Amino acid sequence: MARLNYVELPTADIDAAARFYEQVFGWTMTRFGPTYAATMSGDTDVGLQADQTEATKAPLAVIEVDDLEAALTAIEQAGGTVVRSIFAFPGGRRFQFTDPSGNELACVKGD
Repeated sequence: MARLNYVELPTADIDAAARFYEQVFGWTMTRFGPTYAATMSGDTDVGLQADQTEATKAPLAVIEVDDLEAALTAIEQAGGTVVRSIFAFPGGRRFQFTDPSGNELACVKGD
């Protein structure tokens, strides 16, 4: 099974971005250090990435998959390009890729 489970938004100001989404939509943004915050609804969540060395240029759709390695292989075989190899983060592992149109996305497998 594969499903969209997360959207990561780049931001230059984590405090302003968190306040905005909290005020507009009533979301609770959980802080994960000085440069990252996210909703923790368990549904399709939103992350705010303020670390400019980690942030993508556009919103990053994150697709949950059952087998991360199989997804990576399938993406490469279908003409996608891995732009960030599999890495661990609190809660799972993921990698980032571009599709043939140049859109950057990610695949994730939770713990």
